[in-house]
Amino acid sequence: MNNKEFIVALAMKSGFSQEESRKLTVTIVKAMAKNFEAGDSVAVPGFGTFEVKKRLERVMVNPATGQRMLVPPKLSLNFRAALSLKEKINKGGTE
Repeated sequence: MNNKEFIVALAMKSGFSQEESRKLTVTIVKAMAKNFEAGDSVAVPGFGTFEVKKRLERVMVNPATGQRMLVPPKLSLNFRAALSLKEKINKGGTE
């Protein structure tokens, strides 16, 4: 499902127009991004939790040359699905 298909589906289920649904989606994503920039996590009940994690500095070996390289630390965005969502997916989504 691409962004346009998502907006159409959201508009049909919510009763809002497609333009209102698009604005709502953009607003939600911007609010989530602001929290991520601050290092905060975002929990969506029944869906899961998005969190910013710090990956530590590590040594990597190039398999072709055997050269060792230092990979600097970085922040990454992780998602943990809610238990109820995991169960629905494992059952094939028939609920």
